[in-house]
Amino acid sequence: MSSSPTPPSSVGTVVPRRAAPKPDWLKVPLPGGEAHGRLKRLTRELSLNTVCEEARCPNLGECWSGEHATMTIMVLGDQCTRRCRFCAVETVERGAAPDPAEPDNVGQAIGRLELDYVVITSVDRDDLPDGGARHYNRCVAAIRLNAPQTIIETLVPDYQGADLAQLLPGREAAGAGGHPDVFAHNVEVVPRLQRKVRDPRCSFERSLQTLREAKQRDVTLLTKSSLMVGLSETADEISEALGLLREADVDFLTLGQYLRPSSQHVPVHEYVAPERFEDLRQEGLGLGFEYVAAGPLVRSSYKAGEFFASRLVRQRRAGAESGAR
Repeated sequence: MSSSPTPPSSVGTVVPRRAAPKPDWLKVPLPGGEAHGRLKRLTRELSLNTVCEEARCPNLGECWSGEHATMTIMVLGDQCTRRCRFCAVETVERGAAPDPAEPDNVGQAIGRLELDYVVITSVDRDDLPDGGARHYNRCVAAIRLNAPQTIIETLVPDYQGADLAQLLPGREAAGAGGHPDVFAHNVEVVPRLQRKVRDPRCSFERSLQTLREAKQRDVTLLTKSSLMVGLSETADEISEALGLLREADVDFLTLGQYLRPSSQHVPVHEYVAPERFEDLRQEGLGLGFEYVAAGPLVRSSYKAGEFFASRLVRQRRAGAESGAR
């Protein structure tokens, strides 16, 4: 299949075919400090897979330090059944059987880590009958039991358009215990780039439907999605994607620079300048998103955004409790 012409790029620094040095705004200090060391030791001791490390996140040092530490934990193994061209996670046709003890172990681990905010994500498990959704739900319920004050975000697959009911059963069936506070699913890139960057089983439309259905199943959920830039998308294409996400009633948005994990992954087309990210942040807020985190190093799980979400969730909880008195 012949490739279509490359459209005009958005504001940024176009990257030549031979790798150019990264701009200064993409350089971050190495992680360190007492809090980071403690969390690193505990994740090893508790045998937790973290996306922070598996996906080589540049914000690991920031998120694992300070008073409001956040972390993204990956359940259902560390091997994915999809082959997206942007992701550093290992891919396989069939993963290992889910560990039945994992939900309890994760719940106890979060209790020990004393996190203010935790993101629970998973690899795609298309090899499992329900995509792993029931297992995922049990992990959320176990965290609620062991760490009731921790704000829970779930960053989920699309389940190929099915099985979301297993992750988000009606509150009458599961109670609040099995439901997250924030439901995230990433569209990743603008519609035109879906087939170039994501696995063929993914699509922008299916991702939007996943976000819509989550809100329909639980109107109290805050929903969230993420978009990478620097892959040849145009300003108009970004605006279209943001509009579609708002039409799907998405509350939170993150926008960040795509960084190539290895030479085997899709190349970076441009490094987008910080000023352009600020323009995109303002555009998103103008569309009505509750919160927009936008910057070269912003990722779907991003401490500043999670701090805002945490504050909003706690305000809602306080309001509900006062109303019940």
